[in-house]
Amino acid sequence: MTIATLAEVLQPALKQGYAVGGLVCLGWEDMRAYVTAAEAENTPVILQAGPGCRAHTPLPILGKMFRHLAENASVPVVAHLDHGYTAEDCRIAIDCGFTSVMFDGSRTPLAQNIADTAAIVEMAHAAGVSCEGEIGFVGYAGGENSAGTDPDEAAQFARETGVDAMAISVGNVHLQQDKDGGLDLDRIKAIDAVTDVPLVIHGGSGVPMAQRTLLSRQSSICKFNIGTELRMAFGAALRHAVNVDPSRFDRAEILKETHDPVVDAARTVLRAFGAPR
Repeated sequence: MTIATLAEVLQPALKQGYAVGGLVCLGWEDMRAYVTAAEAENTPVILQAGPGCRAHTPLPILGKMFRHLAENASVPVVAHLDHGYTAEDCRIAIDCGFTSVMFDGSRTPLAQNIADTAAIVEMAHAAGVSCEGEIGFVGYAGGENSAGTDPDEAAQFARETGVDAMAISVGNVHLQQDKDGGLDLDRIKAIDAVTDVPLVIHGGSGVPMAQRTLLSRQSSICKFNIGTELRMAFGAALRHAVNVDPSRFDRAEILKETHDPVVDAARTVLRAFGAPR
């Protein structure tokens, strides 16, 4: 069994200068492909159930799916709740076998975010589960604007919450489909200088590959969340499988053809993070 907590995979990454992929799942086909890719690259992987995934599949089912894959994997696999917005979200995930929860209080005032996150850290740690928090709001492409992370607030947040990982807003944006932008390196250095907690980049699909590799090696960023670019790979493979023979209707046969393309895309993502092979 290779089920792991977030802390168990991020602390070695922090010490050795690499990062771990937090891969956003929507169903069985992609989560299975992600584990296959991680095994091929001999790297840990974080399977993430975000709000979209949870709207489609109940947490108790997701917990069993994640743990089943972990129990049969040759590399560490983290079962992670992404963007839990309430203590109840996090409690249910813990009860359902998740080994890591991310509480997102980034829309609330600093004092409230710290208090709420600290309470969830305490609950998670009592259950042997890791907790990620967020300071500074990461916006959405074509939607809400970001609010960058203040380094002094980040230091206070890390110190007073006891989080195992801290998501920061440094030019990253959720749902970004291109890699034309880049992260604010000066802001990252300033946060690095006043904290020692593993840092997390949400919206990692918009970060150029070269910058992902650089930051994995030279900063405390130990986790990149990647969703959009892998969903795009899945969508392209699915469209091809459907269109190549319009008379087909068996979804199991059609979905089977997404596996190899998604594995290949996920291997490319994971390889850039520089984990020792």
